[in-house]
Amino acid sequence: MEPVEINAGLWYLRALRCDDRVDDRPAVVASSGDPEILRWRHRPPADPADAEAYIRRRSGEWLRDERYSWAVCEPTTGEMLGEVEIADLDLCHGTAEVACLALPAARGRGMITTALSAVIRFAHGGLGLHRLTYAWADGNTASARVAQRCGFRVEGRMRGACWWTGTGSTCTSPAGWRRIVDGPPHSVLTSTGQVIPPRPAPC
Repeated sequence: MEPVEINAGLWYLRALRCDDRVDDRPAVVASSGDPEILRWRHRPPADPADAEAYIRRRSGEWLRDERYSWAVCEPTTGEMLGEVEIADLDLCHGTAEVACLALPAARGRGMITTALSAVIRFAHGGLGLHRLTYAWADGNTASARVAQRCGFRVEGRMRGACWWTGTGSTCTSPAGWRRIVDGPPHSVLTSTGQVIPPRPAPC
């Protein structure tokens, strides 16, 4: 599908860009060198050329329905302050995993919770997904708080799932989340109480 823009109140979500009007390369480069991000997730070092390739790859993933990713932006300037994505996307079975990151300037402002909540609503209402997972490393209390605020429930632990610092670690606590509030299984309940059934599976 073509990239979808989302207005998330104080924040604006759009596809990552690198063109004559918007350039997200500096933000991608900054995220690849941020100690706090690298502490919890694998993100290879990037220069502007690497960042451009990353952005092009994300654009292609949208068109191939492999992964949907958004730059989380300050709406007045369009500056990219974080990234949220729907990955491991299986439209046939209605499942995916969500992930996110925030650059230092946006931390502690509720940006990721707001942006991820908006993407979750899109995943259920727009894509018809019925199950999303969110994983965080043991000790990453900020990520755990985001998961809790977005309604995820811990289902278990994947031991040895993190392997980006040279040492296998029992660090990832996956959380499963089903937005089944009322009505038929795998439905979405809107704020007005309307039940929206999932879209037919494409396979």
